[in-house]
Amino acid sequence: MKRPPLHQPWNKLPENEKLLSVHVKEDELMNVFVKLAEGFTGIVSAGGENLMGLITGILPNLLILLTCINAIITLVGEDRVMNFSKKLTRFRLLRYTLLPVISLFFLTNPMCYTMGRFVEEDQKPAFIDACFSFAHPITGLFPHGNAGELFVWTGIAAGVTKLGYSTIPLAIRYLLAGVIVIFIRGNATEFLTKKIMAKNRGGAAK
Repeated sequence: MKRPPLHQPWNKLPENEKLLSVHVKEDELMNVFVKLAEGFTGIVSAGGENLMGLITGILPNLLILLTCINAIITLVGEDRVMNFSKKLTRFRLLRYTLLPVISLFFLTNPMCYTMGRFVEEDQKPAFIDACFSFAHPITGLFPHGNAGELFVWTGIAAGVTKLGYSTIPLAIRYLLAGVIVIFIRGNATEFLTKKIMAKNRGGAAK
């Protein structure tokens, strides 16, 4: 007796097998849509849980910290803060370490970049680079410095928090590493800026 072929053409399949094949394809397509919908719903739920965690956790601390910083500036005097910052620009070490830290701590992002008016013209790009690079490391201990991008720090600290450890040691290391990085980047950017400006002046003179 001759056995039927394993794979028959569609037009030669029995009607019940055709219906079964259509139902299988519909089920597979439906499973794809279900998985996409579940994935989208999971993302929205995770975002909602994260928002609730921020509202009950970091946001009240952030508001209190901002209020304290504004009170300190009012008590000390904005002019004194500005004059002290201007004096820091004379020294390379302080210009690319302490000055960006003070700028972000007191003025926060993006107002911290206005401190660039105190540095020389060929030092402005380096100072902006230092402030920009320190915008995330400061959020570990002082989240008010860059509240708009606080999710970067919360993402880094999520694993430590899940394990039940304190995030303070990590925040301190993150801050110190940031200070080292901005000092290196500030000096490198200042060196390159002076080289480019000198080259442009030489080309203009010719």
